[in-house]
Amino acid sequence: MKQKSSTAVKKKPQSAKPNFFVDIISEMKKVTWLSRHELMYLTGLVILVTVVMALLLGVLDFGFTKLVNEVFIGS
Repeated sequence: MKQKSSTAVKKKPQSAKPNFFVDIISEMKKVTWLSRHELMYLTGLVILVTVVMALLLGVLDFGFTKLVNEVFIGS
């Protein structure tokens, strides 16, 4: 059985950072980006749905609060 020499030169692992950032840039160039019109439309749609859901949940919360107060507290 061979033993390793104590004078063996250890190689440093190569840094993966430069390749990582080059790969990111390469992948970002392949992305199909939305047009400005599509972006504005979808952003508005998300805001609208968020506001509607917030109002709906607010009304439901208010209703359930009134119901629970009437049933359990009686005031």
